[in-house]
Amino acid sequence: MILIMKKIVDINLDIERLPEGYFVATSNDVQGLVAQGKTFEEVVLVAKDVAKVLLRAQGAKKSERGERIFYPTRVTV
Repeated sequence: MILIMKKIVDINLDIERLPEGYFVATSNDVQGLVAQGKTFEEVVLVAKDVAKVLLRAQGAKKSERGERIFYPTRVTV
């Protein structure tokens, strides 16, 4: 039996509603995270998926940048 250890990383999303009606999410906690969705819920789901990929690629190192809190969420990587 192989056990896979998953790490839980808390990140903050900065979500903006564009004039066209779409939502865009970025994060100071995950370098390169940019996600877009038609609804608030969709942009959060897309941002979590993007964060998983980026955090795995970055070795799940949490950035120390930024003191702003916009939308806390949890990602399992």
